[in-house]
Amino acid sequence: MTDETNSHRVGPLPKTATASPRLPLALTRLVWSMWAVSLVVAVLRLSSSESWSLLGVFSVDGLTVVMWVVVTFFSGIVHSYSRRYMAGDSALNRFFGTVFAFTLVVMALVATDSLVVFVALWLTMGLVMATLIGHVDSWRHARTAATHARRSFVGSSALLAVSFAALWWQTGATTISGVAAAEITPTVTVLVAVAALLLAAMIQSALLPFHTWLLSSMTAPTPASALMHAGFVNAGGILLLRFAPVVTTDGGFMLAIVVVGATSALLGKLLKTVQTDIKSQLGCSTVGQMGFMFVQAGLGFFGAAITHLILHGFYKAYQFLSAGSSVEQKAPGKKSDTAQSSGVAGVAATVLTALAGGVLFAVATGEGTEFDSGLILAGLVVLTTMHAACEMVRHTDLPASLRYGAVPLVFLPAIAVYASVYTVIEHALVGVPLVTAPTELTPVHVAVAAAFLLTYVVIESGVYRRSTRLYVALVNATRPAPGTIVTNREEYNEY
Repeated sequence: MTDETNSHRVGPLPKTATASPRLPLALTRLVWSMWAVSLVVAVLRLSSSESWSLLGVFSVDGLTVVMWVVVTFFSGIVHSYSRRYMAGDSALNRFFGTVFAFTLVVMALVATDSLVVFVALWLTMGLVMATLIGHVDSWRHARTAATHARRSFVGSSALLAVSFAALWWQTGATTISGVAAAEITPTVTVLVAVAALLLAAMIQSALLPFHTWLLSSMTAPTPASALMHAGFVNAGGILLLRFAPVVTTDGGFMLAIVVVGATSALLGKLLKTVQTDIKSQLGCSTVGQMGFMFVQAGLGFFGAAITHLILHGFYKAYQFLSAGSSVEQKAPGKKSDTAQSSGVAGVAATVLTALAGGVLFAVATGEGTEFDSGLILAGLVVLTTMHAACEMVRHTDLPASLRYGAVPLVFLPAIAVYASVYTVIEHALVGVPLVTAPTELTPVHVAVAAAFLLTYVVIESGVYRRSTRLYVALVNATRPAPGTIVTNREEYNEY
């Protein structure tokens, strides 16, 4: 055991008769009150066509109120969960204060209209999250992870500052709305601005090759991880929507977003297959899901990207907060439930179900009915939802002969829910300059669609398991930063 004279940061609840701190309860109630107020503000804003602004610095539009509702809800869940999970921590008040500060910063970020203030809040958001990652400051692994994340976030903020400076040089505007209203033509200055903007978004959303800060952050308390994966990484999608009028000025910019997003979406799924612990699996899943969000934005469907980040936020928050109940112990040598061949009947049922889901999505949203990037969007939504449905059914106790018959019962309602939320979010983005801008189909789009389909088949068939070289490459790609890996249980220094 480690030195027992050290003060305990985590572990058993202390035996004390003193009352628990009041700050956690007060902040929890305050956050839930903010959520209720956000609901009222959302109803008022969405029923009004007038623009709300404050001193030329903040502007409240549909995206603002939607994110206020989502952010305060996630924050309320994390606050409520943390009251029990973090009980006994010697820095309990500091943890709750930091989580609450993060909530306020994000709420201000989605409302700001000033380019300078946006950069300042972007940096502050990153620094606050780095503080949460290194919350257990007596643990050197946590301090190292926080330092690594902090460097990434400072780099992202510097790139964002470069992008905004280039946009100001090109347009003369100092506000986001001013940039959106300006006539922008593809020039070298705009190219620099878009490239820096995309890199900043990639770092913040942990897309490859900038994913190591996320995989190194497993030292963060579970509630902080939930807030990180359900909220913080979504900032890249919000950034792309805010500056959609800029990134859509040239088809090459949009194709670049599709390519970088598809790369992370595909590799993130493969990286997940070599992980052995729950939190690392969830981390790789987030890398893939954020990539998919970028693909949706690159296809011109920014409303779909916002829909995805919201649905992913709900899913990933639940997954992290329930991660403890997902831990399993298996006897050595026991075979895991690997993918098995479904036979001709299973493949036929899957294909027919996917076609039915595609028709349902197209009818419900109107996307995929024209010969443009909407076809790719509908196909990718169907493919990823189908994969999730098959995974869910595979882990049930149903006999193998009945599993594929149960897939439509999971898949079709999931597609219907996705389409409904997408429609609602698109209508809710009142006042946002550009929400949907479908692009023409190109060979790149076809290649991306083929790559998604091929990866799906490879994972479902289990072919990738036969390559030792691929396995080693995937393991190396998911290696966290040096100094953040815990190899000895005594290094936790819990008692």
